[in-house]
Amino acid sequence: MKNCEYQQIDPRALRTSTTRTSSTLPCGRKNSQRLRKKWEIFPGKNRFYCDGRIMLARQCGVLPLTIVLIVITSGLFFTFDCPFLVRHLTIFIPVIGGVLFVFVIFTLLQTSFTDPGILPRALPDEAADIERHIDNSGSSTYRPPPRTKEILINDQVVKLKYCFTCKMFRPPRTSHCSLCDNCVERFDHHCPWVGNCVGKRNYRFFYAFIVSLAFLTSFIFGCVITHLILESQKAGGIIQAIQNMPASIVELVICFFSIWSILGLSGFHTYLVASNLTTNEDIKGSWSSKRGEDSGNPYTYNNIFTNCCAVLCGPMPPSLIDRRGFLPPDDAPQTVTSDAELPPFMAKNDTNMEENCQDFALSCTA
Repeated sequence: MKNCEYQQIDPRALRTSTTRTSSTLPCGRKNSQRLRKKWEIFPGKNRFYCDGRIMLARQCGVLPLTIVLIVITSGLFFTFDCPFLVRHLTIFIPVIGGVLFVFVIFTLLQTSFTDPGILPRALPDEAADIERHIDNSGSSTYRPPPRTKEILINDQVVKLKYCFTCKMFRPPRTSHCSLCDNCVERFDHHCPWVGNCVGKRNYRFFYAFIVSLAFLTSFIFGCVITHLILESQKAGGIIQAIQNMPASIVELVICFFSIWSILGLSGFHTYLVASNLTTNEDIKGSWSSKRGEDSGNPYTYNNIFTNCCAVLCGPMPPSLIDRRGFLPPDDAPQTVTSDAELPPFMAKNDTNMEENCQDFALSCTA
């Protein structure tokens, strides 16, 4: 039998090695134990700023263009038209224009930065429980047709569709936005001009924005035409007046090409508010006779004033995603996760240790 030499491990050296190894870990590993907030792992296609206080759609490239057009047009108006109109008409013109401008910017930012009514996705346990109650026919590669439930609202049957992404049955008037990848309550549409979805929580701000923008555009358009008429009388001709006020002509062109779409959009949404409809429902014809069903809108109060109050003046519902809330400690990442960061004697699993012991015993008995 061969003499097998081995050295007993000193427990104090083991503790020293463990302490030294843990002290050499990167600083980022220590800080990774901090509690993270829910917006940091939000599954939808959104961007968050100011520690989750501000949220936008990931595709919000048109929003800066909207702000630039409003600011440039209003800036030219206040710089070149208002001084002339104050001298010849009244000082209230810049005051009215200023109030409208501030209100337009405020409602635009409110629409863009407000949670539109996103519904949180089902947790794994909740999704598994729902799946257990649904007939999962077909193979694993076969996606079954959209599953539905039927409920009664004001004695009218309303179908609830199952969302394969959020793993839940969508509540009434809820739809999944493909651009934001979220289910939005009382989904109206996704508006690239405001960089966000328009839904239950920000529709009132969106409606106030387009109506006030229509007033601001019409106001600037009328003031610029008045300035042009007065200047032409003073300069002795319309051609000379145009040459004397190029900035006002730029405003006139911008307002002329935008006022028609803004007025049309304001009128369309006024009709939707008075009928308690959404753009999504109107486009799909959910409650119209063209679907071959004699069904009316189950959400209307059959009164224009009541519909307007219900849509625009109701209490603001709370946000359901709690984007600034902290994640549970169990969801926090472990401080050490890879074997490369462990000491050699900790990186081995039980199987490797058993094999090494057997090899050691065989060598000792050889």
